[in-house]
Amino acid sequence: MALATDDQILARYRDAEAPLLPLLHAFHERDHCLTSSALRAVATALRIPLADLWGTVSFYHHFAREGETRSAPRICTGPICSLRGAHERVAAMAGEGATAMPCSGRCDQPIPALVGDRSMTFAGSRLVPAPRSPLPAPNPGGLEECVFAGIRAPDRGTMAGYLASGGGRGLERARGLEPAALLDELEAAGLAGRGGAGFPTARKWRAVREAAGEAKVVVCNADEGEPGCFKDRALMDHDPLALIEGMAIAALATGATLGFIYLRYEYPETLDVLDRALTEARAAGMIGGAFEIHLRRGAGAYICGEETSLLNSLEGKHPFPRNRPPFPVTHGYRDRPTAVNNVETLCSVAPILARGAAWYRGLGLGGQAGTKVISLSGDVLRPGNYEVPLGFPLARLIHDWAGGLPAGRTLQAVTMAGLSGGFLGAEDVAEVTLDEPSIRARGSFLGAGGIMVFDSSRDMVAVAREAMAFFAHESCGKCFPCRIGSQRLTERLGFESGPTDQVEWRREIDEIARTMKATSACGLGIAAPLVAESLIRLFPGAVTEKFQEREAR
Repeated sequence: MALATDDQILARYRDAEAPLLPLLHAFHERDHCLTSSALRAVATALRIPLADLWGTVSFYHHFAREGETRSAPRICTGPICSLRGAHERVAAMAGEGATAMPCSGRCDQPIPALVGDRSMTFAGSRLVPAPRSPLPAPNPGGLEECVFAGIRAPDRGTMAGYLASGGGRGLERARGLEPAALLDELEAAGLAGRGGAGFPTARKWRAVREAAGEAKVVVCNADEGEPGCFKDRALMDHDPLALIEGMAIAALATGATLGFIYLRYEYPETLDVLDRALTEARAAGMIGGAFEIHLRRGAGAYICGEETSLLNSLEGKHPFPRNRPPFPVTHGYRDRPTAVNNVETLCSVAPILARGAAWYRGLGLGGQAGTKVISLSGDVLRPGNYEVPLGFPLARLIHDWAGGLPAGRTLQAVTMAGLSGGFLGAEDVAEVTLDEPSIRARGSFLGAGGIMVFDSSRDMVAVAREAMAFFAHESCGKCFPCRIGSQRLTERLGFESGPTDQVEWRREIDEIARTMKATSACGLGIAAPLVAESLIRLFPGAVTEKFQEREAR
């Protein structure tokens, strides 16, 4: 089969919405890298200065440049995979050109890798195709009601199976409501963002609807890059039409005519699932006509999970965070009013409309509204995704639902919000419930719901140092407090440089952390210091041991 020519690729995407990423992926797929001639062709077609295009392309992790290739294994060295020997795997396969990559969103299936455009995993020393995403774990707590109960229905990924299991009812009801009534229903339900910020969904959508301008946009943030988070992958793999239905309802509520799903690069199989689901949704009249959705694949950049960086990426700009105000609800994609929502948030919308606000609000515990899918990984016997009522005890999730820890081990710490929430210690875990008020009272936050468990065999200083190295690697570099501060904290946690006096070391970390939290441009720089601060608070003895080891060297 003849390969597409430059002109054919350009003709297909040049006039499309958000054309840069699909153009780059098309050339990359054809040539297995981005050649100089391909970049010149793209720059000319989109009228982007070549130097600007090069700066943008080189920012992403997964685009190979001329002379490179993406056929060699890229092995996940995220926090959980590192505990399972990921760095040793990279070293053992160095002769095959293997390289390390940040957490790839399969913490429940360590150790994953990408080979070309395929997800792989290790069987002994061999790489084999990765299994399909596991379903969210069956509810072992015996709860009668949950939002994602229908996900286990047969053929849920097809339109026929989706409709047979109750899908489509939310959109049907929404089409019979005035936008104001639709928004009132979501507000009464108490649905808030499930991607980390926890902003009330109805308030965001109402702001978009009321913003000046007719060309409004809905964007699904499916760039699930936070280490320890893999819930959105499972929802999209098993229930893609619920996501599309939620976006269609969002369009009715906001008045949007244009939608995007921005999918993280590391989910190639999910890309195919969503592409098929969008085709079926158009054929069934769920989307199309008044509201169209475009699927766009990222290229590997943690910062694109931040909504304004994601919007810049869609627009073909360097994916730096934007200064705010203005906010996306008034000036989002191409300065149009834009609602950016996470996968889990959008998948929750149709069940709420189908079953009512009171039903959803009643699912929570202790006055909390609704449920949350928690990605649980690390030193537990049954890692995976668990849908729990907000307000559910964390200790019960770990010890009862997920089977507890390996025999003879005790719980030492967990991370919250993936890595961004820092650590909670064993005493906190025994008391905390899974909701923002409870977790924030202990100096952390729930965020997107990734929780990594570390047992008594783990070196928590080493875990913290690796976590901070991830933030330093993924800092976009736009603002110096984050760019420099995350690197200095990495060095201090590795005891590579800095004060040899422990009191001075702690004072310096406190100063760096306060500066980062007060002046960083986005949430990465604000959250990253929590790792260092919580380590010092929870494990002062472990820090003292590192100083003693340093003095002995």
